[in-house]
Amino acid sequence: MSVALSVKIHLMKYTASLLFFLFVTSYGFAQPRASYKMISGDNYAASKNCYLLTLFEEIPALNHFLKEDSILTMIGRDKKAQLLAAIKNCGNTVSCYTDAAKFTPAEIKEVGGRLVALYQPENELGELVKDQLIPSGCYYLYAAMDHKQLLLKAWEQDARCVNHMIDVYAAGKKPNYAKIDSISFNVLDRGYPELLAMNASLSVNTHNGNSFYASLLSFALTSLDINERYQAADYEPLNETENKSALAYAKKVDWDNFKYTLILVPGEGPEEAGVALSAGGMLRCRLAVLQYKNGLAPFIMVSGGCVHPFKTKYNEAIEMKKYLMQTLHIPEKVILIEPHARHTTTNLRNCARIIFTNGFPMDKPCITSTAKSQSYYITSIMPSRCEQELGYLPYKNGKRLSDHEAEFYPLAAALQIDFDEPMDP
Repeated sequence: MSVALSVKIHLMKYTASLLFFLFVTSYGFAQPRASYKMISGDNYAASKNCYLLTLFEEIPALNHFLKEDSILTMIGRDKKAQLLAAIKNCGNTVSCYTDAAKFTPAEIKEVGGRLVALYQPENELGELVKDQLIPSGCYYLYAAMDHKQLLLKAWEQDARCVNHMIDVYAAGKKPNYAKIDSISFNVLDRGYPELLAMNASLSVNTHNGNSFYASLLSFALTSLDINERYQAADYEPLNETENKSALAYAKKVDWDNFKYTLILVPGEGPEEAGVALSAGGMLRCRLAVLQYKNGLAPFIMVSGGCVHPFKTKYNEAIEMKKYLMQTLHIPEKVILIEPHARHTTTNLRNCARIIFTNGFPMDKPCITSTAKSQSYYITSIMPSRCEQELGYLPYKNGKRLSDHEAEFYPLAAALQIDFDEPMDP
């Protein structure tokens, strides 16, 4: 990703956040619901990145409603035809394939205009906004807008998400964090265009290939897959896998007996290949255990994905959970994992998401337990970094407790999808 494009994206996020803040401080807006259940189909990477497109696909009446529209169907046919032409004519030109697989600005505008024209409060699109988009919180920054505008903004966000995945993991543009998130292929290799041609061929043959989004979404997701960048789906559904024991225990917890909801341990990935858990990760776990044994919180949450070094197979949260259980003898039922965060911003954001969606107290503080340098970074630098990179604040600071611990309060804004981080949206 070019510097200019990166700055433009972050400026868009900041502007949306500012407008959102100015509106809600005056008028208020419909809040997401903790009881809302995400519709994921069989593809968590798709649903976590492009939730609107997932709903288009997974809600039968809505899917039928959109297929019945001749204008949207024609756009889908045109995109399919562009991909077929690319297979036939692009040869060894990488950009020829990737341009055909993306939404153009004109197409984004045309689809958005059509969705707005079709919207009625009581039809399938009206029910979509009311019953899915708002309560999910996935488009939280737009929740203060009228429903037509919210639908439009959700569509534009998902279209940019598809294009971003293709730009980075097919065209080879630099992602936000090139050291850890870049493409796995040399796009200048003579054999690489053939991979793109095969991807395009598969994409035009998706089961729902005539919908206006299916071929392009398929191309984007397959690009993630062949780069081994499907980490957004790792360990999902968490509530039925790694967090099942802790969430069962949470039903028995009397929150009034604890000052804090949980102790969050942000991961620190090792830089050496083949090392499962860094010394810093071990020590952070030990710090958290001290506070847990003092009775401050009923849970320890370990947070971090497969981050360092480049394309490591070791997951920070999983390795810290193993260390807590096997070395420090902490029972599994009090350990929550968040296995997707790739940066400190999303350690906090993803923690807030788990707290909200599982009905944990939102008005009770949590603690971060980590190295002194990161602890002060979280309380001093992180808020501005979140505003710049995410476009909102997923938490607010509380009191500092020590050089290693500080309070934070989760915020519902954390539910907003970050469209240009496909491994941890």
